[in-house]
This record gives sequence, C-alpha cells and structure tokens, in this order.
Amino acid sequence: MSEILKRLSGQGVSVWLDDISRERLRTGGLAELVRDKYVVGVTSNPTIFASALSKGDAYDAQLHDLKVRGVDVGEAVRAVTTYDIRWAADVLRPVFDATGGVDGRVSIEVDPRLARETERTIAEARALAWLVDRPNLFVKIPATVEGLPAITTCLSEGISINVTLIFSLERYRAVMDAWLTGLEGAKANGIDLATIESVASFFVSRVDSEIDKRLDAIGTEQALALKGKAAVANARLAYAAFEEMTSSPRWQALLAAGARPQRPLWASTGTKNPDYPDTLYVDELVTSGTVNTMPEKTLDATADHARINGDTVRTFYEQAWNTMAALKDVGIDYDDVVGVLEEEGVQKFEASWQELIDTVAAELKKA
Repeated sequence: MSEILKRLSGQGVSVWLDDISRERLRTGGLAELVRDKYVVGVTSNPTIFASALSKGDAYDAQLHDLKVRGVDVGEAVRAVTTYDIRWAADVLRPVFDATGGVDGRVSIEVDPRLARETERTIAEARALAWLVDRPNLFVKIPATVEGLPAITTCLSEGISINVTLIFSLERYRAVMDAWLTGLEGAKANGIDLATIESVASFFVSRVDSEIDKRLDAIGTEQALALKGKAAVANARLAYAAFEEMTSSPRWQALLAAGARPQRPLWASTGTKNPDYPDTLYVDELVTSGTVNTMPEKTLDATADHARINGDTVRTFYEQAWNTMAALKDVGIDYDDVVGVLEEEGVQKFEASWQELIDTVAAELKKA
C-alpha cells in the first residue's frame, strides 16, 4: 500500500479513479485499487467507455444479446454503460457505507449532446438514476448556462449530481448557487438532505494548456515566466470561493437541516505538458474536503513520488490572485480563455459520445 496515497488521503483529499472498464471490473482490478491505493470513487466519460469497448472481449456477450434483441445503438450504449456503472457502484458500496455516503461514488454522464438543452438534460438524468438504481451514483451534468437549472431540479428531486466542465470562477459561483437552490428545493419537498451528495468538477490541466499557448504567442519574458501557473492559481481561488460559500448564512441554514457540502473536485489532473511534473496537479492542490480524480497513470505516479507535505491551497490565495493579475497584465483575457475552454469541452465530449456510438455500432455488427 502506498504511504504517499495514505498521506494524501490523510490530508482530506479523496482519491478517485478517472477510468472504468468491464475488464478492470471482471478481473478485480478496481477492487484491488480500492484495497491497495486508497481509491474511494470512480468517474467516467464517453472517451473512457469508447476506449474500453474497443479493447478485448469483455463486452462481447452483452453486445451479442443486444444484437439478437434488435435494440438500436442508443439503447445499446445505455445498456452497456449503465451495466459497468452498476458493477462499479457495487464494488464501491462498502466504501459508501463506511463513509456514510460521502465517498464510494461512481459517476455517469448525461449525453453531452444535451449540454445546451435543460429539459432534456433533466429527463436524461432521471433516466440514468432509474437505470443504475444505486444510492452511490453521481449523475454528471455540465456546468453550462443551460445545465444550471437542470442541476437545481435534479438535486431538488434527490438525485446526487457531479457538476462537470467548470473552468471559470464566475461559473463556479453560479454552480454553487444552483446547488444551494436545489437543496432548498429538496428540503421543501421533504427529502432528507443527508441523502444528497454533490461535487463540483473544476477542470485543471486544460486551463494551463490554453493559457500557455497564449503566453507562448505573446512571447515576452514576463509572459513566459507565467507558464504552468494559471491552472493551479485558478483552482486555488475556486477553493477560496468554496470557503466563502460555506461561511454564508444560506449554507449554515442548510447545514443545520442535515445538508452536506458540495465538495470541489479537481478534474483533468493528468499533466499534458511533459515539461511539468507528472504529479503537479496533485502536489499543488492538497487541501481537506476535496476530491482528486486521476487517470491511472497519474494515480501510479502519485503513489510513487508525489510530494504531499501538508495543505498547498489555503495559504496560497494571495499568490494565486497575484498570478491572475500578472496574467491579465501581460494580455491574457481570462473571460475569453474560460469561454473557449467550455465550448471546446462540450465539443470534445460530443465528439467522444459520437465515437462511443460509432464504437458500439461497429461492435454490434461484429457480435
């Protein structure tokens, strides 16, 4: 067992795996990570499922039955993905029970093609909650403008939500408002607030990728000195916004009624620039009450050589504000950056979903 991952967990960071596959499930690989590497949750996305489906024979029997039944590709995608999510939820159920429902969670995403359609997102989230039918499910809804009211509605109905694709501090505050409104609705509906969990997935590495590209284009010494600093600063300031929310009278009233906080989740934590330490977005974002969901490569690197030396968020707010101010001074338009990232994020998820559909369609033909 990794002493480094033990220290990270001891700092109040929940370690989640950003990956799922039936092969990992049937060989006991996920259970092994739970046992040996402090993994207490799983996130998934269409790219992960498409990759899993294209390798090995783990899905062949189910795909054969789906073909015999003559189901369309959309139903087949849902049947295949929810099967894996249920299985993973069952593997993680002991963690869910041991942590009182805080961890042991498995996330599945609504069809990203619905990211700009509120009512269809709500209907899809309800369907996923029904299909998976596990108390430790998170339904992932993107933090688009149209996604915000869907988040509120689903929470008010008692559906636990993983809010995904958050890039900007302004949007993050809107997400927290939507979450609080949802809890207030759930309370009014007579739902036990202690049964509702939520995380807010703040994307990290993509911020550096986009801003570094712009810093390279500016090319001045001052600009180049800021490379690799924006993403961590942005995430740290998100946690500052979270702390501000948890001190508000509005939250305190919900807390008194049994609600649990919507934890910040650091997503996209595998470094994309090989010049940066491969555990950068783990080492620099250690603080209590957070989740870090990692690709297995990042998880292994963290277990091997991450530098976990206490809180690296709450004592760095001033530094983070200074970094953001310096970025503005050299010509980085933050609002444009996060707008581009959200649009690209939605497009990438849509493309991944189409890849998943195409993969399932091809596998059905072969079945």
